[in-house]
Amino acid sequence: MAGTYSRTTTVLVIGGGPGGYVAAIRLGQLGRTTLLVEKDLLGGECLNRGCIPSKALIHVATLYDALRTEGPEVGLRTTGEWQFDLAAAQRWKESVVAKERQGVTSLLKSAGVTVLWGTARFTGPRSAELTAPDGGRERIDFEQAIIATGAVQSSLRGFEPDGQDVVTAYDVLNWTSLPGSVLVLGGGVSGCELGEFLAAAGAQVTIVELMPQLLPGMDPDLARELTRRLEARGVKVHTATKAIALDRTASDVRLTVEKEGTRSELSADRLFVSVGKRPATDELGLEEAGVLRDAKTGFIPVNDRQATNVAHIYAVGDCCQPPMLAHKAYREGVVAAETVAGLSTRFQFQAMPSVVFTLPELATVGLTVAEALAAGHAAREARFPYAALGRAHASHGTDGWVKIVGDDNSGAILGFQGAGTGVGELVGEVGLAIEMGATVRDLALTIHPHPTFSELLQEVALLWLGEPMHVARRVGSRPS
Repeated sequence: MAGTYSRTTTVLVIGGGPGGYVAAIRLGQLGRTTLLVEKDLLGGECLNRGCIPSKALIHVATLYDALRTEGPEVGLRTTGEWQFDLAAAQRWKESVVAKERQGVTSLLKSAGVTVLWGTARFTGPRSAELTAPDGGRERIDFEQAIIATGAVQSSLRGFEPDGQDVVTAYDVLNWTSLPGSVLVLGGGVSGCELGEFLAAAGAQVTIVELMPQLLPGMDPDLARELTRRLEARGVKVHTATKAIALDRTASDVRLTVEKEGTRSELSADRLFVSVGKRPATDELGLEEAGVLRDAKTGFIPVNDRQATNVAHIYAVGDCCQPPMLAHKAYREGVVAAETVAGLSTRFQFQAMPSVVFTLPELATVGLTVAEALAAGHAAREARFPYAALGRAHASHGTDGWVKIVGDDNSGAILGFQGAGTGVGELVGEVGLAIEMGATVRDLALTIHPHPTFSELLQEVALLWLGEPMHVARRVGSRPS
C-alpha cells in the first residue's frame, strides 16, 4: 500500500545491472551495509535485454544454420526439413535468463544486500527518494552512493519505434514469430548480431549503416570479413548510406536512403532501429546531489576510483564512460566498492577486450596496427589462417583468421584481432599477455594443448617471429 517511509544505509547503490549488483556484492563482502535500488529486473540490460538473451538466441540460430548447411557434409541428415521454432527458442531463452537472474538474487542475499524495488532520485548530496511500484515513497539517507543506472536505447527523429512496424532490440529479442523481411537501421554490434540471427533463422535482412563500414570504429579487416560473410548468407549490406525518411504503410515499411547523392527506397515487413545507446542519467536528480554530467553526452565524469566530482558519490558502467561493455562495468563496480571500503584500488587497464557474436565471431583487444603506428610504435602484424589449424578442420570451421600486432623494437604484444570459431574465448589470453607486458616470443613459447583453437595464438606468434610451423615461411619474411 502506498505510503511514506524513511530509512538509512551506509551505501546506496542505484541500479542492479552488471556494475551495480557486482558493486553491492563486493560491498557486502567488505562488511558495508548496502541497499540496492532496482526499478525493473536484477541483472540490468545485459542479463535481461542484451548479452545473455541475444547470445542464447544466436546459439539456437547457429545450431539451426549448421545443421542445414554443414550437416549433410559431415554425416547429419534428416528425412524431413529442419524447423526453426522461434516460440520454443524464446521459451528456452527465458529459462536461461530466469536462472541467471535467480543466481544474481541469491548472490546479493548471501552478501547481505537489501534490495528495494522502484526508482531512486537524489534529493540532496546524502539523500534520495525511492518511488515504489505501488506509488509509495521512501526517503533514503546514505553516507555514500554508487550510481549504476546503465544506458537506454537511442532513437532518431522520424524513425521512432512503435513496437510493431518499427522495433528495437528489445522487441526483436521477444519475437515469437519471424517476419519475412527486416530492415536494420544501424550496423553496429547489436544491428549486426541480431541482423545475422534473423537471417540465420530465415528472414530476408538488409542492413543500412551511415558510416563507411559495418562496426564503425572496429578494425576494418574485421568489418570486411563480417560483410563478406553476411553477403554470402544473402544479407544485403548498404554502408555509407544515410536514412532520409520512413513511410509506414499498411503492408510494409519503406525507407528512403541516400548514397553518394543518389536516393532510393528499401522496403521490408519491419524496421529494426539499432543506432546505439545513451547513458540513463536524465531522471536521477543529479543537480540536487551536486553531481556533474557532460551536457552533450549525458555521461557522468569519474576518476580512476570511479568517484564523481562529489567525493562520496561514485558512478560505474554505461552511465559514466564508454565503452559500454558489461565486463568493464563489472570491474568498475569492484573498484567503486573497494574505494568506498577504504581499500587502495583504481580502475586501470592496458587493453579492453571486445567480442562481436556474429558468424564469424569477431574479437579484438589492444591496438590495431594502424593505431600502434599512429602511437609511435615500430608496429607490424602477422595473420594466421584457421585453414592451417587441425582443430579447425576437425570442427568444420576453417573460415577465418587471427592476427597479432607486435613492436619490432621491444617485441611486446600490442594487440590482437580475429575472426572465426571461438575467437572470443582466445582474446582474454592476449589481454592478460598485454597487461603483464609479455612479448610475442613469450606467447610463442607458451605450450598450447593440441588439438585446440588456442593453438592459433601460438601459431600466429611464431609467424610474427618468422618461425612458422604450420604455414610456409614466405621468402623475405622476418627471420628470428
